[in-house]
Amino acid sequence: MTPEMVELRCAVLRAARRFFEERGFLEVDTPVRIAAPAPEPFIDCPRVASGGFLRASPELQMKKLLADRIAPIFQIGPCFRDGENGSRHSTEFTMLEWYRLDATCEDLKRDLVEMLHDLASAFPQAAFAPLGQIASYSVRDAYRRFAGWDPFDPEQWAANSALFDEHMVNKVEPALARHNAVFLEGYPPPCASLAKIEHGVAKRWEFYLSGMELANCFTELTDAGEQRRRFELARDERRHLGEDDYPLDEEFLSRIGEVGSAAGAALGFDRLLMALSGARNIRSVHFTDA
Repeated sequence: MTPEMVELRCAVLRAARRFFEERGFLEVDTPVRIAAPAPEPFIDCPRVASGGFLRASPELQMKKLLADRIAPIFQIGPCFRDGENGSRHSTEFTMLEWYRLDATCEDLKRDLVEMLHDLASAFPQAAFAPLGQIASYSVRDAYRRFAGWDPFDPEQWAANSALFDEHMVNKVEPALARHNAVFLEGYPPPCASLAKIEHGVAKRWEFYLSGMELANCFTELTDAGEQRRRFELARDERRHLGEDDYPLDEEFLSRIGEVGSAAGAALGFDRLLMALSGARNIRSVHFTDA
């Protein structure tokens, strides 16, 4: 990184911390080496030779704090994903993650928009400033318009589900890039991950800025039985794909029912710096040895 980028990174870190602290959030620091990641078919956590894994996200550990009624909370720290390399991907990256109790993903949408407006004001040189009108699409409408099928129709899902991710990357996201800032929200149930499902829709959004996926948010699933079922399905899919199997975080599963109503969001801090600076490669905004 250039000296100017180091200065910008430090300044944005300070601004992000100030944003959350002024709103009563506690900054937390959960383990980077963990015993059991959340099993997701296409996210691979590096194994540690002495045991455990490097986290892909602090999500499960932060939700254990929610079970202790420690909230609202945020964290900025390193995360790791094997096999992720490219102009917008790195095997090591920095995540900004925050959670509220008695909240939904709509509440965290307001957090995100307020933070981006604050950053645009604090850094007038920001490549994305001003934000302008923020667009919004439901996943159903986006796929109907840009991919030509309805992921909520059972017959169409059965015929096209294997293409959902491919169409997201090659059809939906390029169409969303016409907007400087856009929310994509309301996912089909098979894409719920750790999100709550209401009326057949996963309460989840993703946010795109300057053509990049920047943040992901859930109204949190806090039903331990349903979460275990989803984890086991994800483990089965990982085994079917020949991927590393993960143990279950039994402490998380035993405590998630204590959380009640909550919402959480994860934001790629390095991508935020790319959007602020206009950088085209993540390695120009992130310290790296590899």
